Amino acid sequence: MARDVTRTLLLIDAEPAQVRLVGAIATRAGWRTVTAGDVEAALSLLARKGGRIDAMLLDSTAPGGAKPEIVSALRDAAPVLPILLLAASSAVSGVVEAMRAGATDYLVKPIAGDRLVAALDAATDRRASSGELRPLTEKISRSLAFDEIVGSTPDFRSALAIAAKAARARVPLLIEGESGVGKEVIARAIHAASPRARKPLVVVDCAAIAANLIESELFGHEKGAFTGAFDRYVGKVQDADGGTLLLDEVGALPADAQVKLLRLLESGEYQALGSRATRQVDVRVIVATNHGLLEEVTAGRFREDLYYRIAVVQVAIPPLRRRLADVPALARHLLARIAQQPGMRSLGITDEALHVLMAYGWPGNVRQLQTALFRAAILCEGDALTAVDFPHIARQSPGTAERGRETMATGAGITLFEPNGHMRSLEAIEADVIRLAIGHYRGRMTEVARRLGIGRSTLYRKLGELGIDNAA
Repeated sequence: MARDVTRTLLLIDAEPAQVRLVGAIATRAGWRTVTAGDVEAALSLLARKGGRIDAMLLDSTAPGGAKPEIVSALRDAAPVLPILLLAASSAVSGVVEAMRAGATDYLVKPIAGDRLVAALDAATDRRASSGELRPLTEKISRSLAFDEIVGSTPDFRSALAIAAKAARARVPLLIEGESGVGKEVIARAIHAASPRARKPLVVVDCAAIAANLIESELFGHEKGAFTGAFDRYVGKVQDADGGTLLLDEVGALPADAQVKLLRLLESGEYQALGSRATRQVDVRVIVATNHGLLEEVTAGRFREDLYYRIAVVQVAIPPLRRRLADVPALARHLLARIAQQPGMRSLGITDEALHVLMAYGWPGNVRQLQTALFRAAILCEGDALTAVDFPHIARQSPGTAERGRETMATGAGITLFEPNGHMRSLEAIEADVIRLAIGHYRGRMTEVARRLGIGRSTLYRKLGELGIDNAA
């Protein structure tokens, strides 16, 4: 989003393609980019233009990399300037040391446009100069099965149940939810539970690819198809043959690419750019978006026929602020995964810290919670995270501990009233209670039946009567 005053990003990177990509993303968001090929050049630029630079982005593959001593030198030259790292997913241990040396946060390659902009905006927001949370990209990428996904609130379990049922079918699927709610996590679980699990899951972030390149990226091109096409390129659709293609931020697809995607969904056929030959593939398509795709159809930016073709099954993931009771289980789960990263260790978390986390609004959703825990875990010197490890949250949400205690005490909550003020039916409330129990006890049906005070056979009978899947 462009601002009234253009801000300047210092990009430390020697890779031309990466420089062009970051520059294009930053320009669209109202940033100006200056580039330094190495740290020495960056220090020279800081000495000359320090007051006119608003943030730094350091690629770990640049000469000198993101070593702690390099980050320390940049931090000494610019004590209050945000330093974001751009790193490969395999370089977590080096990033941990760099953050301890003074880096603000990091993003994982391949870079996603919306996540870079969100990181830059959050890091340079003057209202949060004391350390606002940054809703950055997911840093821990191991896929989870449905029974490993944490969440027990009824809306979330209902969404999981729909996703689990859809996993067995070949039909396209639309996942909607705000940035950071875990759309890719759900998509990976769908793929893992499908008959295609042994074949590849290919992920394409449509918003991170230039509009004039997206067709080539998806469908490939022949040598000489356009200026710069020096070799034949096999697109992501062909890479996903036999498996699943996940198109994140599908609303960013230009019109020509939408036409080709519609043909692929209808017939399984596509043509590479510059080719007259038609290729046939067997691909299951999952699309994701962080805003209402139907609104894009109404505005004329997305094809109506394509929308109804991809929205055969719809999964709506609720934001974290609507399932705050899941925060304790999520926090412990994420801390356990963080502890598995090189350079990290196992940490507990106190109830008082959980009270603070449960009272916050989490605009960046689960991804932001993970980032907050990651940053706190890096800097924590004790054996457990406490409320003092999240001062930025407490400052932004007065009375957080009290509200968090109330949320923890009331649990996930069951909706008793319809929007019109009338009571919901006993059957609907009972279904929500059972979904809540299944999520809370992670699908262990014997335990669910015992805690609900009913027999196992009675539980399964109720599941059938209420139309509840075991994944609910």
